[in-house]
Amino acid sequence: MAHIAKLRSLLFSAFGPAIAVLLLLFFAGYVVLGSSGVLAWGDYSRQLGQARVELSQVQAHRMELKNRVDLLDPRRADPDLSDELIRRQLGVVQHDEVIIPLN
Repeated sequence: MAHIAKLRSLLFSAFGPAIAVLLLLFFAGYVVLGSSGVLAWGDYSRQLGQARVELSQVQAHRMELKNRVDLLDPRRADPDLSDELIRRQLGVVQHDEVIIPLN
């Protein structure tokens, strides 16, 4: 009986540290394999590179649109651009004009 009591007390005394080791292993595994872990770092770096490329494309397109809007400002509109846009939208062409589309 004394051996069983010793074994039982030994098991109960090892239960706490065993749970702590298991939790430590769980968190260490999550650090490596988790959704924001070490192995996901490469994928995040690749996504960041793609997002930066897309951002530069969007910023370039935005600058083109901003330039176009600035050219259409009613206070200082570019007469050639406004004439081109009006003729294209309304289809207004004089009978002696020849329109050569560039695209």
